[in-house]
Amino acid sequence: MGDLRPIIDELLEALRKQGGFGYVALTALAESGDRTAAGEIYEMAWEQLHSGPWSEVHSAWRDAFSLACLLLSNCIERDEGDLEQCLKYLDMGLIMGGLVFRAHLESAISRAQKAREDDEEDDSQTGNGGTGDESEQNYRNRSFAESLKKLPSGSLSQARIRATCLPSLETFAREFFLPGEPVVIKRAMLDWPALTKWKNLEYLRRIAGSRTVPVEIGEHYLAPGWKQELMTIGDLINRCTSSELSSTNRPYLAQHSLFDQASHCFLFSVCVAHVHVCGGYSIPELRKDIIVPDYCALGGGDMKSVNAWFGPANTVTPLHHDPHHNLFAQVVGQKYVRLYSPAHSSHLYPFAESMLMNSSQVDLDGPDLLNFPEFEKASGMEYILEEGDMLYIPPKWWHYVKSLSPSFSVSFWWAVTSSVSSDTESYDADDRP
Repeated sequence: MGDLRPIIDELLEALRKQGGFGYVALTALAESGDRTAAGEIYEMAWEQLHSGPWSEVHSAWRDAFSLACLLLSNCIERDEGDLEQCLKYLDMGLIMGGLVFRAHLESAISRAQKAREDDEEDDSQTGNGGTGDESEQNYRNRSFAESLKKLPSGSLSQARIRATCLPSLETFAREFFLPGEPVVIKRAMLDWPALTKWKNLEYLRRIAGSRTVPVEIGEHYLAPGWKQELMTIGDLINRCTSSELSSTNRPYLAQHSLFDQASHCFLFSVCVAHVHVCGGYSIPELRKDIIVPDYCALGGGDMKSVNAWFGPANTVTPLHHDPHHNLFAQVVGQKYVRLYSPAHSSHLYPFAESMLMNSSQVDLDGPDLLNFPEFEKASGMEYILEEGDMLYIPPKWWHYVKSLSPSFSVSFWWAVTSSVSSDTESYDADDRP
């Protein structure tokens, strides 16, 4: 911790001004390797993070939480050698902590992950690794036909989204990007290692199983009883392959930045359609398995986020629109997508509340035509995305997504320069809510 001394001293001075004398008094003990002291400062910082609205939590307490996670992880590794527990606390520091110790947390995660992989390699060589064949078989054998029966009414009778095979940048820009028209791009991911690697659940367990992520639980973010839980990706895989899934306990890793460093977000902050935890950390091994499409460079290519979507069959993202250009890559499994042009916004009944203005009050899985009669006038288009398909969704286009099988998808959001943005937005600006 020698290299951290000036940073820690500055943090402790800030905590004194915030009344954190107990934390300050125990930090030296925690730094020296006292497991009890490290646990106590962790609990103190955790309590402060939950003392009121997240936006009102002083930044010093967020950094104090990150430091506590670092120190507690060091103690656990030394005393118990439990690398999964170490990774859990280090991820918690990334997800809920401040920015000051982020690089140190990421470095510690890399070391722990490498040590864990070395241990697993030793286990496999001695026959103790296990194969997980039964779990994987259950995962791969989810009934596609049964999921088709659960599609929204009117499905498979809408206009079909245009599909084309790997258009050139010029063609994509001229026919889809500039006029703001959606398209399914075929054969755009043939060189992605993820197309084969991510079908193997044991690969995902080995690479990322001990990493902690925020997971949505329930039907979808607009449904009663929806909530979020923090769990490891290994636990998420176990939940996804369970035979006891229902609409109330269905897990979904939705809109989470597993791949790239993202700007730090507040806990339970509003991020487009979803209210979610976002910590903005990456799993480099998974990042190597995907390739940012060249199409994302159009218009200046200001990449906003690269997000993961992983869950069992029947996960739902309700009808909503987003502010950025979106290339949605279907890596594993199949998903049904329904789109509506911004011209139909008045028929889709956006919520009046500012946090949900980009979401529709119409539940496509059971539309209430008595309260939302104009919905019948909305004309949509649809497609069933297969593995290897990319869907371009222009800004402000309404979209509903439902997985028809266990599924892993990646979305690329990017913005354009103001001059290009004004050109593309002119096509539908008058029709937006």
